[in-house]
Amino acid sequence: KGERDTSSADEGTVLRFIEPIVCAANTCKLPGIVPVDASFSHCHPAFFDHWVSNVISRTGFLDTLKDTLYFTPKVDFNAGVVAAGEAQIESTVTGNTSSLNAEDGSSALSDQSQIYLPINNAITNVGHVHGFLEEIGQGIQHIASRVDNIISFVQEANDRRKIFGEGFTFLNIPRSYYGVLTKEMLRIGIDNIKDPSGNKSDDILSLECAHAIFDICAAEGVLLDDSSVDLDIAGSTIRTILDSKISPEHKEEYLQNREEVVAIILHSRYVNMYNLLKNHLSEQSYIAIVRNQILVDVQTDDLLFQIFTSNILQRKPQDESPFFEFIQRVCSECLGPDGCPKKVKPGCGGFGIRNFLTLFLSIEVTKAMLAASNAKRDGKITKYEFAKRKVQLFTDQLNESNPLLTEISDAMTKEGLARDNITLSYKEGRNDDARAWEQVAEKEATAKSRANDLLMECNMKYQRLMRELRESQEDK
Repeated sequence: KGERDTSSADEGTVLRFIEPIVCAANTCKLPGIVPVDASFSHCHPAFFDHWVSNVISRTGFLDTLKDTLYFTPKVDFNAGVVAAGEAQIESTVTGNTSSLNAEDGSSALSDQSQIYLPINNAITNVGHVHGFLEEIGQGIQHIASRVDNIISFVQEANDRRKIFGEGFTFLNIPRSYYGVLTKEMLRIGIDNIKDPSGNKSDDILSLECAHAIFDICAAEGVLLDDSSVDLDIAGSTIRTILDSKISPEHKEEYLQNREEVVAIILHSRYVNMYNLLKNHLSEQSYIAIVRNQILVDVQTDDLLFQIFTSNILQRKPQDESPFFEFIQRVCSECLGPDGCPKKVKPGCGGFGIRNFLTLFLSIEVTKAMLAASNAKRDGKITKYEFAKRKVQLFTDQLNESNPLLTEISDAMTKEGLARDNITLSYKEGRNDDARAWEQVAEKEATAKSRANDLLMECNMKYQRLMRELRESQEDK
């Protein structure tokens, strides 16, 4: 349960070794077990990707896995990355090293040769991981499975739940993760929004006109309470509302830019996703991602789509319990030096460093939203206001952290690419190139460290704010 060889065994975690029969494919020597072909009818096939455990001692668990399975760490998420209010955890992804080099994404989807085991431990006595260990003990927090089309998979799951009244529900992701409308967006125009690092074009609206249009959208229901745009509203409806409500002093300026204003409002629904993926997805796909609350991450040219279910096997409401994750890894179709497509390796798209904090925060947001709903139902106004304030703090932390997580993810990706090129350059005798890549690696490592420090400051800020909120509630 603790450090290796110094604590009692954790009998709740069992590593089972299965010896295959050499002469017969797809069979094993477990009594009573017979091979069954994997066939799927009227459903989406899903294949194991990784299993995440909550443990008391992460280092002790990792040491045991290294001794017994020779698993080695792949990615570390330190406390600066994974914190939600007062709750903090650390996590390490460990696993074997698969020799898979698949010819295509379909082969990589079903391959099971790569085993990844992310390991979490709590470093504060609040939050989901701490509660899980206190209530349940060490064990599997969630199982992640790969699917070939996550948008279709989640849409079908949501449709089935609405039709039959049962099935998977998913964690609540704040709309700010995907994008909300701001007055600044209305002012600067669509070109500057879509290419913020490019050549700046002139603003399309005065600040006063942008404010007037934003206020109309808020008053007429185009915007929801969090400033996100209604996913079902049509451009023609927005146009009709603005045409009829814009004041005379702003009417001429608005009419000159009406079509672009409407385009900005609609684009704001997924602006953060667009900044990651650009034109790789259609507007329909972007809206489906937002509607179904799918998380997106990018690692070089690979994509990772993720979604997490609400708790399963829950004893009673608000108890900690396991859940499922479903992912889609979209491996880039890059060409190698020989001009042929590169082989697909396991784990393309990474482990969602940008989304790790989003998951952690979303678990806490979902719990706080449930507490708010229950308090409102029971007429407990003080508890309702407390829970709503927690939701707002977690959402604010996510909004403030997201740009920093993107910086960390980008720097990690560029640093990794540089180190690959250092090795290759030295191997091929291109020492000058290798030294140039070493400078790139050093630059990106510095950028990563700087963003990590800023993220730690952000997390400490919200840890203080959440503690003050909790203490204010205890005083009442």
